Amino acid sequence: MLPARLAWQGAGLTCVALGAIGAVLPIMPTVPFLLLAALCFARGRPEWAEKLYAHPKWGPSLREWRDRRAIPRRAKISALLAMSAGAVFTQLTLGWPWVLISLAVLGGAGSWIWTRNE
Repeated sequence: MLPARLAWQGAGLTCVALGAIGAVLPIMPTVPFLLLAALCFARGRPEWAEKLYAHPKWGPSLREWRDRRAIPRRAKISALLAMSAGAVFTQLTLGWPWVLISLAVLGGAGSWIWTRNE
């Protein structure tokens, strides 16, 4: 049982690190990695999950998702704009047919994000 807890803790710490990178890189998301971290910590170290939920900046978004499966409209718009910029960048740098991958992600993930509660 102890190795499983350590694995969950390690996965949670990795997700927190990726979320921290996402906080400074505009193309990488933050909150999804912190949601994964909270999930991992809930299984490996619940008090760390509670610290994430209590965080003054990221806690409200995490709690909204945990409690209502909601994404604020501002976050939805930001995500869609970032994915659109990624598709434009892919078109300008790699061109056809690689842009289809970006458009597929924009269509699939973007429509899922847009249809979540606010």
